[in-house]
Amino acid sequence: MQFGAMNFPVTPVLQEIETFARLGFDYLELAMDPPMAHYSTISSNRAAIVKSLRDNDLGLVCHLPTFVSTADLTESIRQASITEMRRSMEVAAELGAKKIVLHPSMARGMGSFVLDTVHAYAVDFLSEMVSLAETLDLTLCLENMFPFNGIGVELDDFEKWLERFPGLMLTLDSGHANIDDRRGKRLKGFFDHFGRRIGHFHLSDNRGKRDDHLAVGQGTVRFAVLVDRIKALGYDETITLEVFDADRRMLVKSREKIEAMLTTS
Repeated sequence: MQFGAMNFPVTPVLQEIETFARLGFDYLELAMDPPMAHYSTISSNRAAIVKSLRDNDLGLVCHLPTFVSTADLTESIRQASITEMRRSMEVAAELGAKKIVLHPSMARGMGSFVLDTVHAYAVDFLSEMVSLAETLDLTLCLENMFPFNGIGVELDDFEKWLERFPGLMLTLDSGHANIDDRRGKRLKGFFDHFGRRIGHFHLSDNRGKRDDHLAVGQGTVRFAVLVDRIKALGYDETITLEVFDADRRMLVKSREKIEAMLTTS
């Protein structure tokens, strides 16, 4: 199994690479958000970033921008958001990433009243991203979201999207699946319905109400059950610890807990 950690986009990327290498991670998941990890900043520092990853023996997964609006009802905002995503993916490919994480579009504001329109925009956007990923030889992994997102939360949306785009994979986020689902039915459903389409994991804990990004064991996510499911799949690829504690040692403790569960027969 390969374990990664995600940069804090306020901190210079080169500094984050050094930190995660020192903490013993296998790869960086590069959140391509401003101010320090926007695609333009990354592109201007590409040679130094690639060298640092190589020198520190770190792999790379890229996470396309989070704070955009790719199904916005305002045409200019929607198109600008899609352009941000497209250019970010191109820069990710230039960095040498092979696996890309993508958030589905959101249904916020007035969009929640015209869901058919938002869903249509979301599919158009996803179609463009899938096509570009194929051109760039990237594995695109669509992440399950939490209820605030409006769409891309429950299994129904992913069933339609994964059926429509056979090359699309799933990023299964334990924290997102746990929000407003104390009994763990949503997480179980993703494994049951899409197990073989899971191409990446985000692991963090929360108490079922907010996306707290807590260390493993600090909330209500049933990690023992989750890890048993991972083992049953025979999954042996990338797991990113999305633990956003100021004390980076909590990342290491979370990784060690998951590693221990994985090695328990």
